[in-house]
Amino acid sequence: MPTESTYPTIDIPNLDLWGFLFNRKDKPFPDDKVIYRDPETSRFYTYAQTRDAAITFGRGLKAQWRWKKGDVLALYTPNCIDTPAVTWGVHWAGGILTPANPGYTVDELAFQLHDSKASAIVTQKPFLKQACAAARKAGISENRVVLMGDERDETGRIKHFVDIRCTRGMNRYRKCKINPKKDLVFLVYSSGTTGLPKGVMLSHENIVANTMMNQVGEGKNLSWTGGFNNGGDKILAFVPFFHIYGLTCLIHHSLYSGLELVVMAKFDLDRFCQHVQAHKITYTYAVPPVILMLGKSPVVDKYDLSSLRMLKSGAAPLTKDLTDAVYKRLGVPIKQGYGLSETSPTTHTQRWEDWHVHIGSVGRLLPNQTAKYIDDFEIEVPFGQTGELCIKGPNVFQGYLNNPGSTKNAFTRDGYFKTGDVGHQDKDGNFYITDRVKELIKYKGFQVPPAELEGILLGNEDVEDVAVIGIYEEERATEVPRAYIVLKPTLPPSPESATRISDWLTARVANHKRLRGGIRFMSQIPKSTSGKILRRVLKDSHAKEIESALSQNKKVNMDLERYLEPADGTRLRSSSVTVRPAPRPVYGRLRSSSMVVRRTTQNIVGPTLVGRVSGGFEALKLERSRSLVVKRPTLVET
Repeated sequence: MPTESTYPTIDIPNLDLWGFLFNRKDKPFPDDKVIYRDPETSRFYTYAQTRDAAITFGRGLKAQWRWKKGDVLALYTPNCIDTPAVTWGVHWAGGILTPANPGYTVDELAFQLHDSKASAIVTQKPFLKQACAAARKAGISENRVVLMGDERDETGRIKHFVDIRCTRGMNRYRKCKINPKKDLVFLVYSSGTTGLPKGVMLSHENIVANTMMNQVGEGKNLSWTGGFNNGGDKILAFVPFFHIYGLTCLIHHSLYSGLELVVMAKFDLDRFCQHVQAHKITYTYAVPPVILMLGKSPVVDKYDLSSLRMLKSGAAPLTKDLTDAVYKRLGVPIKQGYGLSETSPTTHTQRWEDWHVHIGSVGRLLPNQTAKYIDDFEIEVPFGQTGELCIKGPNVFQGYLNNPGSTKNAFTRDGYFKTGDVGHQDKDGNFYITDRVKELIKYKGFQVPPAELEGILLGNEDVEDVAVIGIYEEERATEVPRAYIVLKPTLPPSPESATRISDWLTARVANHKRLRGGIRFMSQIPKSTSGKILRRVLKDSHAKEIESALSQNKKVNMDLERYLEPADGTRLRSSSVTVRPAPRPVYGRLRSSSMVVRRTTQNIVGPTLVGRVSGGFEALKLERSRSLVVKRPTLVET
């Protein structure tokens, strides 16, 4: 049977997002409560200033651009305290906001602008050139490119959002009427694991529901009168606002609860620690790479972080070892949560009082949802067994924009959203996420979760960071795990380090989870801005390795024709041999890196050294075999 949330059902008001946030009767804090603060400039917005700036911008959209219900505005910017006013100004005017990653190239941004049918874009001055170029590609006029933030365009060609205002006849322009269940409020783009990003359609009801669900999940632990000296809890915001995690959990939750949000444009560990110390930050949303730094970086020792009451980690699994390490070092508890763009995002969170009881769990199912785990045939698995997590609730998205096929595939036949994440539930109602369905490594029929191996390897004293992927090995006809590792700064990459780490892991895992694909050392693990490991980048890197090896094999094939002769003296021709990579050795083992050369015409006697070929390889004949093995005996993989 599907699992119902253990929380009491809450009433979700039939309101659009603006009415929910700004027309409420139960707001406990005053209008002059500071909600958004820029710690670098000390500029801030109170609740009332946010509301008024949004209305001014919304009226300006209608007056200057004839903005209509359903028009789309793109946001291409790092975190900025102007973001909430721009966002809700668009909603006041009946529009839809589509936030874009400021790290996007011109082509990537142009794709989102075109796909979302955006008719305007707001950015900051450092990103103006890329924004204008992408706008041109998407057919957006330059007079619909607008700035936000502290800098202005000195040429006067590009307006600032505060200049988009109605100067006369203000009573002509009123707030748009919205159907909360059907009308869209955000188009967030989900990169997924394959193909182009997909536009996730989120309605007003989705965000209203999730804001209320988050409120329940945090309980009464955060308050506008709590925190340091009862001045109110303060949240440090570095999680990107263009990501649904920052959009809902930071921007909306802080305004609804009256909590001050200290906004960082991007994460920097030194600045993070400085802001915690200076502003007496009590709570922050984080991602595993940041938790990792807090647990291991010497920078942290320079600051007083004692005001922190709790950290909440999301976006990727967090291990018990890392949670324990941070708590031992800082005395700050860490609880986990879980969600996706398609669920607005939060579906699960740990209660504050449970953080140390079920470490590794993403917590309990938030109210008004049901969940179940299914197998590959969409059959629900028995309680406690591992399967793909599926969810129903008012926070589940409306579908993928212009993509009915993907929308259909995202749901089960009985209407549950398939998250693509694998996990299980315990008897106490705690949910566990172990990996992505598409990222599981299949070794000879056994499933190997990369996140599990990563969590164990992070417990090794030599390992600073790690990512694990599956690579296909033709000789074994199966995938095998390979680790990409960032060593501690004091340790140079070496075969000895790799052997030591590999042996250390082997002693801690089942046979099928060993690193048969070897270890590669890197200076940095590729990750998204939300902290998720970009495994596709590593897989692309491996594909290039294979391509390079195949190119080298062609050279070996030519050299074989030149140097090798079978026992009867008949010269081999290139057409009579095929070359393919043999299994790669574990990094650091002094085993041969070899390529197998299949010969189909006759038996070869040996083993006999018959010649040297390109790259220092040696060709050996194998006794009573139709094969030649080409080896470089002293080669160590790097």
